Amino acid sequence: MVAKGKKVARFDMRKDAPDKDTLLAHMLGPTGNLRAPTLRAGKTLLVGFNDEVYQSLT
Repeated sequence: MVAKGKKVARFDMRKDAPDKDTLLAHMLGPTGNLRAPTLRAGKTLLVGFNDEVYQSLT
């Protein structure tokens, strides 16, 4: 999952994985670095911050 404010993009890497450029466009911030914070919860990787998503993962 990639969070940008209130928007959340969900990617299923097993069933319908996006191409590399699409994934990087969502995961990298304006400076070209990985969006912060980044959290791994089990098999879920969350990049960026969205309070609702963080509450559901904890």
